[in-house]
Amino acid sequence: MTIDSTPVRFDTKIAVLLREDLAPWQRLNVTAFLVSGLGSEIPEVIGEPYADADGTPYLPMFRQPVLVFEGTKETMRAAHGRALSRALPRAVFTSDLFATGNDRDNRAAVLAVPRDQLDLVGLAVHGPRNAVDKVLKGARMHP
Repeated sequence: MTIDSTPVRFDTKIAVLLREDLAPWQRLNVTAFLVSGLGSEIPEVIGEPYADADGTPYLPMFRQPVLVFEGTKETMRAAHGRALSRALPRAVFTSDLFATGNDRDNRAAVLAVPRDQLDLVGLAVHGPRNAVDKVLKGARMHP
């Protein structure tokens, strides 16, 4: 069996932007919720199922890296506006969602607030590399 060792360069990017003032547990929770939205709506970002040498099956995962960034509340608001103007697939997480405990209440919490007043703590986007880079202008890679 021949293994292709040519580096893979994706023409799209998956990125998560987190507000810099989140606690560590919140960063992990928000990231997990946000990327689940992308995987459910954009099937081409999901790779093939995994299996170990014993044949134990595992679920498929994203076929490309997820880059995680952080920024201020202002950076988050600007990125949200740019993602909307470019019509990129996106998922949002607002501060209100930390107080809910289920999907129905999460959706109701977002629905109750006008777009320009959302207290965004997380944003996930997918799209062409250059478009995602423009959306994330001003953000920095998560340490």
